[in-house]
Amino acid sequence: MASFGRRRASPRPSGRPLAVRGLTAAVLAGAFVAQTAGALLPDVPLLLAATAVSLTVEGVLSRWQPVMSSLLAKSHADITVRHVLRDLLLVVGLLRLGEHDREPQFAWPVAGLLAFYALHCAVQAVSVLVRRTRTLPVLTRNIDASALRLSPAPAALLRRPGHRLLLLGLPTTAGLATAAVTGDPLPAAAGTAVSVVLAAAGLGALLVRLLPSRRPAGEQEVLDWFDAWLDDYRPTVGLYFSGGASSAYQANMWLETMSRLDGRPVVVLRERFMVARIAATDLPVVCLPKVSTLMRLEHSTLRVLIHPSNSGKTSQVLRIPTIKHAFVNHGESDKLSSCNPYAKAYDEVWVAGPEARERYARAGVGVEDKDVVEIGRPQLDAVRPWSGPPADGARTTVLYAPTWEGWDGNPGNTSVVAAGENLVRALLADPGVRLLYKPHPLTGSVEPAAGAADRRIRELIRTANRERPAGASGPAGSASELDRLTAELDRLTAAGVREGADQTERMLIQSAPPPGRAEAVAKATAAWEEAYWASLPRDEHQVVTGVRPALYSCFNNADLLISDVSSVISDFLASGKPYAVANTSGMSEDAFRAAFPTAAAATVLTPDASGVPALLETVRHPEKDGLADARAELKLRLLGPDEPTSRERCDTALRALSTAALNHRACGEEQAEARHPRSQRLAEDLLPAPRHASDAGTGADAGTEADAEASRSVTPPSRPAPPG
Repeated sequence: MASFGRRRASPRPSGRPLAVRGLTAAVLAGAFVAQTAGALLPDVPLLLAATAVSLTVEGVLSRWQPVMSSLLAKSHADITVRHVLRDLLLVVGLLRLGEHDREPQFAWPVAGLLAFYALHCAVQAVSVLVRRTRTLPVLTRNIDASALRLSPAPAALLRRPGHRLLLLGLPTTAGLATAAVTGDPLPAAAGTAVSVVLAAAGLGALLVRLLPSRRPAGEQEVLDWFDAWLDDYRPTVGLYFSGGASSAYQANMWLETMSRLDGRPVVVLRERFMVARIAATDLPVVCLPKVSTLMRLEHSTLRVLIHPSNSGKTSQVLRIPTIKHAFVNHGESDKLSSCNPYAKAYDEVWVAGPEARERYARAGVGVEDKDVVEIGRPQLDAVRPWSGPPADGARTTVLYAPTWEGWDGNPGNTSVVAAGENLVRALLADPGVRLLYKPHPLTGSVEPAAGAADRRIRELIRTANRERPAGASGPAGSASELDRLTAELDRLTAAGVREGADQTERMLIQSAPPPGRAEAVAKATAAWEEAYWASLPRDEHQVVTGVRPALYSCFNNADLLISDVSSVISDFLASGKPYAVANTSGMSEDAFRAAFPTAAAATVLTPDASGVPALLETVRHPEKDGLADARAELKLRLLGPDEPTSRERCDTALRALSTAALNHRACGEEQAEARHPRSQRLAEDLLPAPRHASDAGTGADAGTEADAEASRSVTPPSRPAPPG
């Protein structure tokens, strides 16, 4: 396992995108060289052809190659420079055509061209000011923010300088090109005039938005509104999340659990882009990008924050002394990430079962056993238990769900590269198998070889489906019914936001959800999943990607799981079904099982997939399955007992940590009173009561209110109850 210490530098881009970008840059450079030659010779056909090619490449860059556009901008060859150069070469070509006394005839077009570029710069400056007025210190979802005077965003064309210059400057370029053909300056003057008028209109539209009556609320007004919302909603437990664009799934898997917890839940985010990536939920969502804004939670009723992942910004919220913090992780496995030393920074670490507790003890990373709380996995309520082997004549459905390659460069992280194609070939070779292939969404993001292997596996599956016998059975359900349910589910979960909306407009549109939406989404999702599986041909292999169907839905429709060392196998154990783990680490089987306890009840497969036929036999004939008892024992070790339920254990852990937070807060207030009794009494006389205190009283009554609040059971936002 020495390879665990090896680190990869950065993802290597594949050769094909690099070649395409290089070709695009070469064509653009060649177009400018040809345009220069056409202007200086002068050669009108060459000048016009080069201009047309240059504009076409600009469209390609704008629409499909933002990375190349960024590289050109870093080289000080951004779209403004390129557009000025293009128009300048057209002007040079015009001046060199015909007699030398034509310069005065083109004075007005040149003046118009200069005016257009001046207006373009002014529009860009004002658009930046408008964007700043619309950048609020707090972003929300599922909260009524109408008091903040929010409004729809300006047209996307006015906010994107590259698109704006291309579109508004097109009349000028077209007019100059026409003048080069006809020799008449009128088309050039008309084209520049149209561009000037359009730019002036855009500038006026933006300037109106800077009027005090058209601006959203200012920073202090927004912060005061947020404080008032905290006072009114009185949150007690929050899901805290910070991460990259591809990590939103780590928070999304806890949303339903949060909505069922006792208390008033809230989702606390740190990155603005993450607000749109959180899945459909009725929970109130707040994004607090600045540390100073985050610290306002210290004076709220929030007592516990639940953390599904570690991030650099987690250390900032851990500074708040009035809140207790529990780390729940986004899944448990034998990987090093499941016993990260950072976990000791939290007040408690909530794990699924005894195995995770022992994992922390073995790792010796500083997490004390008294701080580890076993709560099970509340998400696994959706996993149905094993109901027996496949019926006679029915295909055996195998779910192959490998994990991704990870950041440490260990070849044993994922089976896709070393074993994936062999496993898939062995499964496809059995006529009684129906394969569901669900790769990890990050596959290929670090190691190009993993992405290439994933593509080859998909092609193997497509080829196998094409070669199916003509008499293969068709779908049991109706595709039209699936389309209807898809439209219904999309309607319930859609953000309802237009493509060009900015974050402030999203905040306006995604206000308080209608009552009962969460229940409607759950019901529609269940109906969609049933219709989805029924709509597929019974014997056809499937590549399952995207958000729907969910992984647990794939569990329910599979007879067997083949995966890697990851949280997938831990969750699959809730079903009690057989599973296999691919060993691509280079270890012997005994060493592999010893290193990864989650493989204790698994069939361990070698990279050549030679064990697949025997594995399938144990699934079809349970009497040959010698690992059933081991799976039941391992399930208990990994996930804990069935009674009390995971949800009940999670609520119990939350209540205990909430009580600890209240006691800590009360102790801190008593110590402050003991240290500075006179100043404390003076502050109580001169200052208003804190926001978290009851309006009914202060002092001794505040303790009574806190105790009452600790024992009060309230409903989540989808079923609001008045604050106590």
